Amino acid sequence: MVGKKKKKGSKTVVNLVLGFICFIWLLPTLGLFISSFRPAADILHTGWWKIFPHQEWKSGKTIQLSKDVDLRQPIEVNGKTYSDDQLKAGVAVDDGRLLWENRRARTVNVQDKGWQVKTDVTLDNYKNVLSGKEYKIKEADGTVITQKGSGLSQAFWNTLTIAVPATVIPVLIACFAAYAFAWLRFPGRRTLFVIIIAMLVIPIQVALIPVLKDFTSLGLNGSYLGIWLAHTAFGLPLVTYFMYNFISQLPKDLFESAFIDGASHFTIFSKLILPLSVPALASISIFQFLWVWNDYLVSLIFIGNQPSVQVMSMKIADLVGSRGNDWHLLTSAAFISMLTPLAIFFLLQKYFVRGLMGGSVKG
Repeated sequence: MVGKKKKKGSKTVVNLVLGFICFIWLLPTLGLFISSFRPAADILHTGWWKIFPHQEWKSGKTIQLSKDVDLRQPIEVNGKTYSDDQLKAGVAVDDGRLLWENRRARTVNVQDKGWQVKTDVTLDNYKNVLSGKEYKIKEADGTVITQKGSGLSQAFWNTLTIAVPATVIPVLIACFAAYAFAWLRFPGRRTLFVIIIAMLVIPIQVALIPVLKDFTSLGLNGSYLGIWLAHTAFGLPLVTYFMYNFISQLPKDLFESAFIDGASHFTIFSKLILPLSVPALASISIFQFLWVWNDYLVSLIFIGNQPSVQVMSMKIADLVGSRGNDWHLLTSAAFISMLTPLAIFFLLQKYFVRGLMGGSVKG
Protein backbone atom coordinates (compact mmCIF):
# COMPACT_ATOMS: atom_id res chain seq x y z
CA MET A 1 0.00 0.00 0.00
CA VAL A 2 2.84 2.34 0.92
CA GLY A 3 4.63 1.43 -2.31
CA LYS A 4 1.59 2.34 -4.38
CA LYS A 5 1.31 5.71 -2.64
CA LYS A 6 4.99 6.45 -3.27
CA LYS A 7 4.65 5.46 -6.92
CA LYS A 8 1.56 7.66 -7.31
CA GLY A 9 3.33 10.57 -5.59
CA SER A 10 6.41 10.28 -7.79
CA LYS A 11 4.21 10.13 -10.89
CA THR A 12 2.45 13.32 -9.80
CA VAL A 13 5.79 15.08 -9.30
CA VAL A 14 6.96 14.00 -12.76
CA ASN A 15 3.72 15.24 -14.34
CA LEU A 16 4.03 18.57 -12.55
CA VAL A 17 7.64 19.02 -13.70
CA LEU A 18 6.73 18.11 -17.28
CA GLY A 19 3.76 20.47 -17.16
CA PHE A 20 5.99 23.29 -15.91
CA ILE A 21 8.53 22.63 -18.69
CA CYS A 22 5.74 22.67 -21.30
CA PHE A 23 4.45 25.93 -19.86
CA ILE A 24 7.92 27.50 -19.99
CA TRP A 25 8.21 26.43 -23.64
CA LEU A 26 4.70 27.44 -24.68
CA LEU A 27 4.69 30.89 -23.06
CA PRO A 28 7.29 32.55 -25.35
CA THR A 29 5.84 30.67 -28.33
CA LEU A 30 2.41 32.10 -27.53
CA GLY A 31 3.93 35.57 -27.17
CA LEU A 32 5.68 35.22 -30.52
CA PHE A 33 2.47 34.07 -32.19
CA ILE A 34 0.40 36.95 -30.77
CA SER A 35 3.07 39.55 -31.56
CA SER A 36 3.26 38.41 -35.17
CA PHE A 37 -0.32 39.60 -35.69
CA ARG A 38 -0.05 42.91 -33.81
CA PRO A 39 0.46 46.28 -35.53
CA ALA A 40 4.00 47.63 -35.54
CA ALA A 41 3.22 50.55 -33.23
CA ASP A 42 1.62 48.25 -30.60
CA ILE A 43 4.62 45.89 -30.62
CA LEU A 44 7.06 48.76 -30.12
CA HIS A 45 5.17 50.40 -27.26
CA THR A 46 3.31 47.63 -25.40
CA GLY A 47 3.87 43.98 -24.48
CA TRP A 48 2.05 41.12 -26.21
CA TRP A 49 0.12 40.36 -23.00
CA LYS A 50 -1.72 43.67 -23.45
CA ILE A 51 -4.03 41.86 -25.87
CA PHE A 52 -5.68 40.30 -22.81
CA PRO A 53 -7.90 42.35 -20.44
CA HIS A 54 -5.69 44.50 -18.20
CA GLN A 55 -5.81 47.66 -16.15
CA GLU A 56 -4.19 50.71 -17.70
CA TRP A 57 -4.00 54.43 -17.03
CA LYS A 58 -6.51 56.40 -19.13
CA SER A 59 -6.43 60.11 -19.79
CA GLY A 60 -9.00 62.15 -17.90
CA LYS A 61 -9.57 65.83 -17.30
CA THR A 62 -6.86 68.40 -17.96
CA ILE A 63 -5.75 70.98 -15.40
CA GLN A 64 -4.38 74.26 -16.75
CA LEU A 65 -1.73 75.81 -14.53
CA SER A 66 -0.60 79.41 -14.60
CA LYS A 67 1.84 80.26 -17.38
CA ASP A 68 4.08 81.88 -14.75
CA VAL A 69 4.64 78.64 -12.77
CA ASP A 70 8.35 78.15 -12.04
CA LEU A 71 9.19 74.51 -12.72
CA ARG A 72 12.25 74.74 -10.47
CA GLN A 73 10.01 75.41 -7.45
CA PRO A 74 7.29 73.19 -5.90
CA ILE A 75 4.29 73.18 -8.23
CA GLU A 76 0.82 73.51 -6.71
CA VAL A 77 -1.93 71.34 -8.25
CA ASN A 78 -5.37 71.15 -6.61
CA GLY A 79 -4.05 72.57 -3.34
CA LYS A 80 -1.06 70.18 -3.09
CA THR A 81 2.55 70.72 -4.16
CA TYR A 82 4.66 68.39 -6.31
CA SER A 83 8.06 68.57 -7.91
CA ASP A 84 8.66 68.69 -11.66
CA ASP A 85 10.24 65.21 -11.57
CA GLN A 86 7.18 63.78 -9.84
CA LEU A 87 4.86 65.14 -12.52
CA LYS A 88 7.15 63.79 -15.23
CA ALA A 89 7.04 60.26 -13.78
CA GLY A 90 3.43 60.44 -12.62
CA VAL A 91 2.39 60.93 -9.01
CA ALA A 92 -0.46 59.03 -7.34
CA VAL A 93 -3.38 61.00 -5.92
CA ASP A 94 -6.69 59.98 -4.38
CA ASP A 95 -8.61 59.89 -7.65
CA GLY A 96 -5.82 58.52 -9.89
CA ARG A 97 -2.47 60.06 -10.81
CA LEU A 98 -1.15 63.37 -12.10
CA LEU A 99 1.10 63.50 -15.17
CA TRP A 100 2.39 66.28 -17.36
CA GLU A 101 0.26 66.47 -20.49
CA ASN A 102 2.16 69.38 -21.99
CA ARG A 103 4.96 70.64 -19.79
CA ARG A 104 5.65 73.72 -21.87
CA ALA A 105 1.97 74.72 -21.89
CA ARG A 106 1.75 73.93 -18.14
CA THR A 107 -1.12 71.44 -18.52
CA VAL A 108 -1.46 68.45 -16.19
CA ASN A 109 -3.56 65.39 -16.96
CA VAL A 110 -5.54 63.58 -14.28
CA GLN A 111 -5.50 59.87 -15.16
CA ASP A 112 -7.47 57.00 -13.71
CA LYS A 113 -7.13 53.23 -14.12
CA GLY A 114 -9.58 51.25 -16.19
CA TRP A 115 -9.87 47.89 -17.93
CA GLN A 116 -8.66 47.85 -21.52
CA VAL A 117 -8.09 45.27 -24.27
CA LYS A 118 -5.86 45.93 -27.28
CA THR A 119 -7.51 43.70 -29.87
CA ASP A 120 -6.00 45.27 -32.99
CA VAL A 121 -4.65 42.52 -35.25
CA THR A 122 -3.29 42.62 -38.78
CA LEU A 123 -1.94 40.30 -41.47
CA ASP A 124 0.31 43.04 -42.85
CA ASN A 125 3.33 41.68 -40.95
CA TYR A 126 3.15 38.37 -42.81
CA LYS A 127 2.38 40.02 -46.14
CA ASN A 128 5.31 42.38 -45.77
CA VAL A 129 7.83 39.79 -44.68
CA LEU A 130 6.81 37.29 -47.38
CA SER A 131 6.22 39.51 -50.38
CA GLY A 132 9.36 41.62 -50.45
CA LYS A 133 7.28 44.51 -51.81
CA GLU A 134 7.31 48.08 -50.54
CA TYR A 135 5.01 48.78 -47.63
CA LYS A 136 4.14 51.67 -45.33
CA ILE A 137 4.23 51.86 -41.54
CA LYS A 138 2.38 54.51 -39.61
CA GLU A 139 4.24 55.53 -36.46
CA ALA A 140 2.59 56.58 -33.22
CA ASP A 141 3.24 60.26 -33.98
CA GLY A 142 1.45 59.97 -37.33
CA THR A 143 4.49 59.89 -39.61
CA VAL A 144 4.49 57.34 -42.44
CA ILE A 145 7.66 55.40 -43.31
CA THR A 146 8.00 53.46 -46.58
CA GLN A 147 10.20 50.37 -46.46
CA LYS A 148 10.72 47.17 -48.43
CA GLY A 149 9.76 43.71 -47.22
CA SER A 150 12.37 40.99 -46.77
CA GLY A 151 10.99 38.54 -49.34
CA LEU A 152 11.05 35.54 -47.01
CA SER A 153 9.00 33.37 -49.38
CA GLN A 154 12.03 32.75 -51.64
CA ALA A 155 14.15 31.81 -48.63
CA PHE A 156 11.41 29.43 -47.46
CA TRP A 157 11.46 27.48 -50.74
CA ASN A 158 15.26 27.52 -50.80
CA THR A 159 15.35 26.03 -47.30
CA LEU A 160 12.74 23.40 -48.18
CA THR A 161 14.66 22.48 -51.34
CA ILE A 162 17.78 21.92 -49.24
CA ALA A 163 16.20 20.31 -46.16
CA VAL A 164 14.12 17.55 -47.79
CA PRO A 165 16.91 15.89 -49.85
CA ALA A 166 19.46 16.57 -47.08
CA THR A 167 17.19 14.56 -44.77
CA VAL A 168 16.18 11.72 -47.09
CA ILE A 169 19.66 11.01 -48.53
CA PRO A 170 21.61 10.49 -45.26
CA VAL A 171 18.76 8.57 -43.61
CA LEU A 172 18.49 6.19 -46.57
CA ILE A 173 22.27 5.66 -46.81
CA ALA A 174 22.49 5.18 -43.04
CA CYS A 175 19.80 2.48 -43.19
CA PHE A 176 21.85 0.50 -45.73
CA ALA A 177 24.99 0.99 -43.65
CA ALA A 178 23.29 0.07 -40.37
CA TYR A 179 21.88 -3.12 -41.87
CA ALA A 180 25.33 -4.08 -43.18
CA PHE A 181 27.05 -3.40 -39.85
CA ALA A 182 24.36 -5.24 -37.89
CA TRP A 183 23.70 -8.37 -39.97
CA LEU A 184 26.41 -8.80 -42.61
CA ARG A 185 29.84 -10.25 -41.98
CA PHE A 186 32.72 -8.75 -43.96
CA PRO A 187 36.40 -7.97 -43.27
CA GLY A 188 37.05 -4.78 -41.34
CA ARG A 189 33.40 -4.37 -40.30
CA ARG A 190 34.13 -3.46 -36.68
CA THR A 191 37.03 -1.18 -37.56
CA LEU A 192 34.98 0.71 -40.13
CA PHE A 193 32.10 1.05 -37.68
CA VAL A 194 34.41 2.44 -34.98
CA ILE A 195 35.82 4.97 -37.48
CA ILE A 196 32.31 6.16 -38.39
CA ILE A 197 31.32 6.52 -34.73
CA ALA A 198 34.58 8.37 -34.00
CA MET A 199 33.50 11.01 -36.53
CA LEU A 200 30.78 12.07 -34.06
CA VAL A 201 33.37 13.87 -31.92
CA ILE A 202 34.99 15.76 -34.82
CA PRO A 203 33.76 19.38 -34.97
CA ILE A 204 32.20 20.42 -38.26
CA GLN A 205 34.44 23.49 -38.40
CA VAL A 206 37.53 21.27 -38.75
CA ALA A 207 36.27 19.80 -42.03
CA LEU A 208 34.86 22.97 -43.59
CA ILE A 209 38.02 24.24 -45.31
CA PRO A 210 39.21 20.87 -46.76
CA VAL A 211 35.73 20.00 -48.00
CA LEU A 212 35.26 23.49 -49.42
CA LYS A 213 38.52 23.18 -51.39
CA ASP A 214 37.42 19.84 -52.83
CA PHE A 215 33.98 21.20 -53.72
CA THR A 216 35.54 24.21 -55.44
CA SER A 217 37.83 22.02 -57.54
CA LEU A 218 34.87 19.81 -58.50
CA GLY A 219 32.59 22.77 -59.26
CA LEU A 220 30.07 21.79 -56.57
CA ASN A 221 30.38 24.85 -54.37
CA GLY A 222 27.35 27.13 -54.57
CA SER A 223 25.07 24.40 -55.93
CA TYR A 224 22.24 22.46 -54.34
CA LEU A 225 24.07 19.19 -54.96
CA GLY A 226 27.03 20.50 -52.99
CA ILE A 227 24.96 21.47 -49.97
CA TRP A 228 23.08 18.16 -50.08
CA LEU A 229 26.36 16.23 -50.04
CA ALA A 230 27.75 18.42 -47.23
CA HIS A 231 24.71 17.88 -45.00
CA THR A 232 24.76 14.17 -45.85
CA ALA A 233 28.41 13.82 -44.89
CA PHE A 234 28.06 15.74 -41.64
CA GLY A 235 24.86 13.93 -40.63
CA LEU A 236 25.76 10.35 -41.56
CA PRO A 237 27.73 9.33 -38.42
CA LEU A 238 24.91 10.13 -35.98
CA VAL A 239 22.17 8.74 -38.23
CA THR A 240 24.14 5.54 -38.86
CA TYR A 241 24.77 5.02 -35.15
CA PHE A 242 21.11 5.66 -34.31
CA MET A 243 19.80 3.27 -36.97
CA TYR A 244 22.36 0.60 -36.04
CA ASN A 245 21.08 0.58 -32.45
CA PHE A 246 17.57 -0.05 -33.72
CA ILE A 247 18.22 -2.52 -36.54
CA SER A 248 20.69 -4.61 -34.52
CA GLN A 249 17.95 -5.32 -31.95
CA LEU A 250 15.51 -6.80 -34.45
CA PRO A 251 14.83 -10.56 -33.94
CA LYS A 252 17.46 -12.74 -35.58
CA ASP A 253 14.90 -15.49 -36.30
CA LEU A 254 13.12 -13.09 -38.66
CA PHE A 255 16.13 -12.90 -40.96
CA GLU A 256 16.88 -16.60 -40.78
CA SER A 257 13.32 -17.41 -41.85
CA ALA A 258 13.60 -14.97 -44.74
CA PHE A 259 16.89 -16.52 -45.90
CA ILE A 260 15.37 -20.01 -45.74
CA ASP A 261 12.53 -18.79 -47.97
CA GLY A 262 15.12 -17.63 -50.50
CA ALA A 263 14.97 -13.87 -49.87
CA SER A 264 17.97 -11.79 -50.88
CA HIS A 265 19.56 -9.08 -48.72
CA PHE A 266 17.84 -6.37 -50.76
CA THR A 267 14.44 -8.09 -50.36
CA ILE A 268 14.98 -8.42 -46.62
CA PHE A 269 16.00 -4.76 -46.40
CA SER A 270 13.09 -3.43 -48.46
CA LYS A 271 10.35 -5.78 -47.23
CA LEU A 272 11.36 -6.27 -43.59
CA ILE A 273 13.89 -3.72 -42.36
CA LEU A 274 12.29 -0.56 -43.70
CA PRO A 275 8.69 -1.35 -42.54
CA LEU A 276 9.91 -2.40 -39.09
CA SER A 277 12.17 0.65 -38.78
CA VAL A 278 9.50 3.28 -39.43
CA PRO A 279 9.52 4.58 -35.81
CA ALA A 280 13.30 4.94 -35.80
CA LEU A 281 13.29 6.47 -39.28
CA ALA A 282 10.70 9.02 -38.21
CA SER A 283 12.64 9.94 -35.07
CA ILE A 284 16.02 10.44 -36.72
CA SER A 285 14.38 12.19 -39.69
CA ILE A 286 12.93 14.77 -37.29
CA PHE A 287 16.37 15.45 -35.80
CA GLN A 288 18.09 15.62 -39.19
CA PHE A 289 15.39 17.85 -40.68
CA LEU A 290 15.49 20.25 -37.72
CA TRP A 291 19.28 20.45 -37.90
CA VAL A 292 19.28 21.20 -41.62
CA TRP A 293 16.31 23.59 -41.40
CA ASN A 294 17.96 25.69 -38.67
CA ASP A 295 21.47 25.45 -40.11
CA TYR A 296 23.33 28.68 -40.83
CA LEU A 297 27.05 27.89 -41.00
CA VAL A 298 27.05 24.99 -43.50
CA SER A 299 24.63 26.78 -45.83
CA LEU A 300 26.65 29.99 -45.66
CA ILE A 301 29.88 28.16 -46.55
CA PHE A 302 28.63 25.83 -49.28
CA ILE A 303 25.81 27.73 -50.99
CA GLY A 304 26.54 31.37 -50.20
CA ASN A 305 24.59 34.40 -49.05
CA GLN A 306 23.20 35.62 -52.38
CA PRO A 307 19.51 36.66 -52.16
CA SER A 308 18.49 34.04 -54.74
CA VAL A 309 19.86 31.13 -52.68
CA GLN A 310 19.58 32.40 -49.09
CA VAL A 311 18.00 30.05 -46.56
CA MET A 312 15.62 31.08 -43.77
CA SER A 313 18.30 31.41 -41.08
CA MET A 314 20.34 33.77 -43.29
CA LYS A 315 17.33 35.85 -44.21
CA ILE A 316 16.24 36.26 -40.60
CA ALA A 317 19.82 37.12 -39.60
CA ASP A 318 19.87 39.84 -42.27
CA LEU A 319 16.50 41.02 -41.01
CA VAL A 320 17.88 41.37 -37.50
CA GLY A 321 20.96 43.18 -38.78
CA SER A 322 19.19 45.68 -41.00
CA ARG A 323 15.93 46.16 -39.09
CA GLY A 324 16.77 45.40 -35.47
CA ASN A 325 13.92 47.58 -34.26
CA ASP A 326 11.22 46.18 -36.56
CA TRP A 327 9.91 43.55 -34.20
CA HIS A 328 6.71 43.20 -36.23
CA LEU A 329 8.81 41.67 -39.04
CA LEU A 330 11.07 39.62 -36.80
CA THR A 331 8.16 38.00 -34.97
CA SER A 332 6.32 37.02 -38.13
CA ALA A 333 9.53 35.79 -39.81
CA ALA A 334 10.47 33.73 -36.75
CA PHE A 335 7.02 32.16 -36.56
CA ILE A 336 7.07 31.30 -40.27
CA SER A 337 10.41 29.55 -39.76
CA MET A 338 8.84 27.51 -36.94
CA LEU A 339 5.77 26.32 -38.83
CA THR A 340 7.38 23.62 -40.99
CA PRO A 341 9.44 21.97 -38.19
CA LEU A 342 6.37 22.00 -35.93
CA ALA A 343 4.24 20.44 -38.67
CA ILE A 344 6.85 17.72 -39.27
CA PHE A 345 7.08 16.98 -35.55
CA PHE A 346 3.33 16.72 -34.97
CA LEU A 347 2.84 14.57 -38.07
CA LEU A 348 5.47 12.09 -36.88
CA GLN A 349 5.05 12.40 -33.12
CA LYS A 350 3.34 9.01 -32.73
CA TYR A 351 6.55 7.39 -33.97
CA PHE A 352 8.87 9.69 -32.06
CA VAL A 353 8.89 8.06 -28.61
CA ARG A 354 8.73 4.56 -30.08
CA GLY A 355 11.74 5.35 -32.22
CA LEU A 356 13.74 6.83 -29.34
CA MET A 357 13.00 3.79 -27.18
CA GLY A 358 13.81 1.36 -29.97
CA GLY A 359 17.03 -0.49 -29.23
CA SER A 360 17.15 0.62 -25.60
CA VAL A 361 16.18 -2.85 -24.46
CA LYS A 362 16.60 -6.25 -25.98
CA GLY A 363 13.56 -7.20 -28.08
